[in-house]
Amino acid sequence: MNSLANQKGFTLIELVIIIVILGILAAVAIPKYQDISSEAREASCRAALGGLRSAITIFYANQAVTTGTAAWPSHAELSSIGTVMEQSIPKNPYQNEANYPDSILDADVAGIIKGQTSGANCGWAYSFTTGEIWANTSVTNENNW
Repeated sequence: MNSLANQKGFTLIELVIIIVILGILAAVAIPKYQDISSEAREASCRAALGGLRSAITIFYANQAVTTGTAAWPSHAELSSIGTVMEQSIPKNPYQNEANYPDSILDADVAGIIKGQTSGANCGWAYSFTTGEIWANTSVTNENNW
């Protein structure tokens, strides 16, 4: 019976202080998390662009060696799996899922140049004449990378 009288616990004031401290920590952590999310989106977009640009350049060099005439891949070649890219086109993380983030806009047909966007559809814009590819979105100026 004496063991019940010796039990100790937290007072209401101590619990309130702990809750207030946790609230302050959460208020500080949430903006940091949002900043990390935007950095992750940027890194993902830059990585996808790097992969696309590497594949396009390798195709160009391979054409020069095998055919004797260097040529950038056509829009159809770039869009078909196994010709330029061994896997599907990566998604543009800035493009909404409903707007086909893993598709490529033909910039020559749309009449745009690097840094410009055309409409809401297509995650990437590609120019067959110059071999340039860029993001077809302009959330944080990623279309200029």
